[in-house]
Amino acid sequence: MPARLSAVLAGLGIETPTPIQAATLPDSLAGRDVLGRGRTGSGKTYAFLLPLLARLADSKPARPKAPRALILAPTRELVGQIEAALAPLARTAGVSVRTVFGGVGQGPQVTAIRRGVDVIIACPGRLEDLIQQGHCTLSDVVVTVLDEADHMADLGFLPPVRRLLAQTPRHAQRLLFSATLDKAVDAVVKQFLHEPVTHEADSTASSSVAMDHHVLHIEREHRLPILLDLTSGPGRTVVFTRTKYGAKGLAAQLSRNGVPAAELHGNLGQGARTRNLDAFHNGKVSVLVATDIAARGIHVDDVTLVIHADPPAESKAYLHRSGRTARAGNSGTVVTLATSDQLGTVRTLTRSAGITPTLTRLTSPTHPLLAELVPGEHTRHAAPVEQAGASERTSPTERGPRRSSPPRRRGGAGDRQGRTAGRSSSDQARRSAPDGRAPQRRGRFGRTSARASARD
Repeated sequence: MPARLSAVLAGLGIETPTPIQAATLPDSLAGRDVLGRGRTGSGKTYAFLLPLLARLADSKPARPKAPRALILAPTRELVGQIEAALAPLARTAGVSVRTVFGGVGQGPQVTAIRRGVDVIIACPGRLEDLIQQGHCTLSDVVVTVLDEADHMADLGFLPPVRRLLAQTPRHAQRLLFSATLDKAVDAVVKQFLHEPVTHEADSTASSSVAMDHHVLHIEREHRLPILLDLTSGPGRTVVFTRTKYGAKGLAAQLSRNGVPAAELHGNLGQGARTRNLDAFHNGKVSVLVATDIAARGIHVDDVTLVIHADPPAESKAYLHRSGRTARAGNSGTVVTLATSDQLGTVRTLTRSAGITPTLTRLTSPTHPLLAELVPGEHTRHAAPVEQAGASERTSPTERGPRRSSPPRRRGGAGDRQGRTAGRSSSDQARRSAPDGRAPQRRGRFGRTSARASARD
């Protein structure tokens, strides 16, 4: 490692590499293509940032519109976290950085790229838009990183990812990191990586050993009282729901009942998403109620409890949701709430995930097990807590120029989501996607494909 980068890491208290870093850095620093498999929270970010910076340090600055390195990530939140990790290292290395994602105006992004920027950290949709508009070229890229590749596949983003990779120089270095490897990811590896070296450490399944898994068989009417009990204890809690409206509604219910909670889902504007995450990071709220948009790439220290208020649809989602706790060597508790009609699904997905949870039948919302799961003093505010960002809409700056369309009558089925008059449905769909682009085309019954991002 270049000494000055090691010095920055030491100043951050990072002196010993994680297993995925120790496995991949010798090959990535040597310039080889690397395929790294490791769960979120295993240290993958530094595993690709350090060789990228070592490659760029002390070389010529980027030409206008032509970045020298590209990092692709599936969600805006993950892009922001990568930027935060890169910032102190980039300053030391004299490397300029720009994030690129949808949901905000493109003007500042275009201005920075036109001036010349060394590293672009981007969601694929917005970056492809800027390239098509002539604002950016990938012809000078010497290092490309694809982070959370399997999540890209889940969200249906691999087609634009492939188009972007095809625009980078053929023999440029490529680093691909993923928690799991499926056929879609393997196809990208075969097409774009040249004789890659594969390393695996801290897999998603192996992380479960540090977690205590419980399934609570509950009555439907006891769901909210049980959630209030669990979330009012000490420590940070992440609660997952299946839908955006479920996340919004549950966060409001918790806040009204004295538990500080914030929502995180694709219907929020980028400003509200950032403020709600910050409120959770800094302790202003102790509970984050989220869709699967927060299941990957969102790092918050000391999350002691993960609750599946709605059981996930598949075992991979269960593992990634649960991975918000038991990070960096810490332990954690994972609780899944299941009514009688959900028990079969939960048994199937935990078995598929390689998990054997403790199943308990709760006939009362005051069952003594709840105190065992979340020990310590439970506090609820006497007055209702205002939910952070609950009523925020996307600001004009965040959503960019507004398109004109014929006025729309309000109050019908099309207005259930609180759309303002004159906003086109395609704009709404684009803001609902994790990277600000419209989701994949809709199926024959009008439901978005499972691989699209609208579910968040």
